[in-house]
Amino acid sequence: MRFAATCLFGLEKLLGEEIDALGLKRENTIDGRVIFDGEVSDIPKLNINLRYAERVFIVLGTFPAHTFTELFDGVRKLRFYDYIGKTDAFPVKGHSIKSALTSIPDCQSIVKKAAVESMKDKYGINRFDETGIKYQIEFFILKDEATVMIDTSGQTLHKRGYRPVSNEAPLRETLAAAMVKLAHLWEDNLFWDPFCGSGTIPIEAALLMSDTAPGLNRGFISEKYPFIPEEAWMQSREEAKDRIKRDCRFEAYASDIAPDCVELAKANAKRAGVDKYIKCFVSDMRKIETFGRRGTVVCNPPYGERLMTPETVRKLYSDMGDTFSRLGSWQIYVLSSCDDFERYYKRKADKVRKLYNGMIKCNYYQFFKKQN
Repeated sequence: MRFAATCLFGLEKLLGEEIDALGLKRENTIDGRVIFDGEVSDIPKLNINLRYAERVFIVLGTFPAHTFTELFDGVRKLRFYDYIGKTDAFPVKGHSIKSALTSIPDCQSIVKKAAVESMKDKYGINRFDETGIKYQIEFFILKDEATVMIDTSGQTLHKRGYRPVSNEAPLRETLAAAMVKLAHLWEDNLFWDPFCGSGTIPIEAALLMSDTAPGLNRGFISEKYPFIPEEAWMQSREEAKDRIKRDCRFEAYASDIAPDCVELAKANAKRAGVDKYIKCFVSDMRKIETFGRRGTVVCNPPYGERLMTPETVRKLYSDMGDTFSRLGSWQIYVLSSCDDFERYYKRKADKVRKLYNGMIKCNYYQFFKKQN
């Protein structure tokens, strides 16, 4: 069985490494997705454990689709009936990038009609009432090659379940998880996010350091699929629970200048089950200090696009550079969409990595070395 796991641009390598760690074989990696082989029993494991994926799909097939006729014929040959019953619902959505077929509504209509024809031949019926289990079909056409899939996740995987309400400029949980992974955290180092907002970064850090699976406390659309044994879901959840490091000594500070954000971060940390690792409090970023400890700062300060103005953000970045320079050998990681961040911060990063916060192209500035 072939699968595709999608992710934010820039996270493909981390996602691929996760898939390798689960014992599955990668087949191909393109922008925003990883293709790999597995078994039906891997579907629960993937959805519960992947930190950097947005969705996990079953790949039904891939074929050339330069014309609507090729798209129809390619879809009709696929074995939808291996998964979808004659009373089940199968809505269609999708995307087309750098391809001759640019009309998404027309592609949706053709994929739907071809899927119906495929199953009419199998079930010997002319009408599908679609009152049963929902199977979301998704097509993806890239450079005139179509891939047709069935979603196994439902709600996107970045929705862990601990953040029903967020602040004005929320950071996607999958991106926060990648930020803390790239920071190479140590359990005995103090972790600090001085712009904690709704607490996403320190929560994801605590989940990572305690080896708590991100999808452990949420449900997935494929739990209703009859071809996935219920025992597979139970076993995957029990295995995930057994892996949690109950003796983890990780400690995180989540501070923000806004009291409402701090209260939200506290509530979210409790919902995520990691509140014992995170101390939430009101504080100005300019008051951060080492307390004589080694530490790491990972943060997502305002960009000046939704919060604050460009002028005040530039002053904030300058103050960050002055304040963080007093932290000695602490490692600093900052996500920003400002291309001139280093100039305002007054220090050149040791490494810069391109990441995307939703549709906003950002740089992840990484400062490893002690400043002279």
